[in-house]
Formats: sequence, structure tokens, C-alpha cells
Amino acid sequence: MTFVEMLPVIVNLLLIVLLIILIVLGIKIIFVVDKADKLIDDVQNKVNSFNSMFNIINVVSDKLSLGLSNIVELIMSFVNKIFKRKDKDTNE
Repeated sequence: MTFVEMLPVIVNLLLIVLLIILIVLGIKIIFVVDKADKLIDDVQNKVNSFNSMFNIINVVSDKLSLGLSNIVELIMSFVNKIFKRKDKDTNE
């Protein structure tokens, strides 16, 4: 057998080896993607558990802001009434 006659056999063997390597790499990539998917799901679950806590903090913050703005409004109206009385007393 000459080299020219063996060349197709060598090419076929190399293609078979390449195909086997690609199959093995494909299987490994599937395992890596599966692990990454599990990790992403775990992170998503942890973020969702924090969302409820942040919603509670947001509601408390809104209520506190509303209450404090009402208190400030009352104080300002009281101060305005005091200064209006003084202005009326000085004008008369």
C-alpha cells in the first residue's frame, strides 16, 4: 500500500477521532450549562427572598415619610399662626 492509498483511511480515522472529541466536549458543555442553570436559579430564589424584605422597608419608609410630613405641616401652621398674631399686634 502506498501513501496515497492510505490517505483516505488516515483522514477517516482522524475524522472519527475529531467526532468523538466533539461529542465529549458537547457532553461536558451540557453539564456546565446545567450547573450554571442551577446556580442562576439559586441566586434568583435568594434575590426573591430579599424582595419581600425590601417591600416591607419601602412601605415603612413611605408611612414614615407621610407621618413626618404631616407633623412638619402642623408645626409650620402653628409657627405661621404665631407670627401672624405678632404681625397683627404690631400693626394695631
